[in-house]
Amino acid sequence: MNRTVRSVATSLAIGFSMYFAARAVWWIVQPTAPLLMVLAIALYLVVVNLAILGSPLTVKLPLWTSMLALVASVLIPVAVTFSLAESARTQPFATWYIGGLGLLSVILIVRRRFVTAWLMLLLLVVTSSAFLGFLEALLNFGLVGSIMWVFVAHLLVMFWDKAVRDTERLAEIQQAVSAWHATQLVRQRERRLRTQFALAVAGPLLSRTVAARGSLTEDERLDARLAEGRLRDELRGADLLNDAVRDAIEAARRRGAVVTVFDEGGLDGVDELRRIEIRDELAAVLAQAHAGRLIIRSAKDERTAVTVVGRVGSGSSRDDDSVDVWHEIPRIAHEG
Repeated sequence: MNRTVRSVATSLAIGFSMYFAARAVWWIVQPTAPLLMVLAIALYLVVVNLAILGSPLTVKLPLWTSMLALVASVLIPVAVTFSLAESARTQPFATWYIGGLGLLSVILIVRRRFVTAWLMLLLLVVTSSAFLGFLEALLNFGLVGSIMWVFVAHLLVMFWDKAVRDTERLAEIQQAVSAWHATQLVRQRERRLRTQFALAVAGPLLSRTVAARGSLTEDERLDARLAEGRLRDELRGADLLNDAVRDAIEAARRRGAVVTVFDEGGLDGVDELRRIEIRDELAAVLAQAHAGRLIIRSAKDERTAVTVVGRVGSGSSRDDDSVDVWHEIPRIAHEG
């Protein structure tokens, strides 16, 4: 799309520049200094082609080319004016530079040299007014048209740039939404698999409980509590669990400890290798803990991935002195 638009704009610019050059050489009055006229036309063709075709890999025109165009916008009217007798300076072929330099200003606008383009237009107004008269140049020789060309071109370029920025922003938002949607699908699938795993463990026990109408032995009641705890762990702290962590939690519960698992996204952004290390360290900490109440929490923190707190009793009304275990597992492994 951009290549097509650029090729069309380039073709139009070259076509109009050739028109003004052809108009300049269509003399109906012999110049008194034809060499000056020819030099002005040649300078115009060189500068306008540099502005159109120069640096094709970037939209913004190099500074040296825009400065050359600015100098040419002063030299060309002077050379054209002094190449003709005073009586011939208002002929159609003699005022070609007004439209030609107006076109050059438009090209600079398109090539994102806004300040240089408007400065060139200001110089064109000054020189044409000095040689032809302000009102004459404005109303009879196309100066108004050149000003309008530059103004409209500036507006179009501004709107185009805004549309490009909005399109790029929309594309970024669409990519972010797609990534978020894919992440949610993966998480839903993981939750579904983990729930199925937990139900596979608890399902048979639940069936026996229903069949026995709640009349369970002490061992069956213990198995029911363990199954309920495992199901809750799978739903609340799936990212923190592996087989070793599950076994350590079950062992703690079998000896009477109350274990609570909270996963609040502490492993988000952690690579898989480090996650494996964190789970292994967590399993080792739980295996060595003998507290009556264990709280495993994974919160979003810059440094800590998982915090394990163990209290002496199994109740929730203990003070700070009852803390028996306090272990923090960092997000990034310590070197050495």
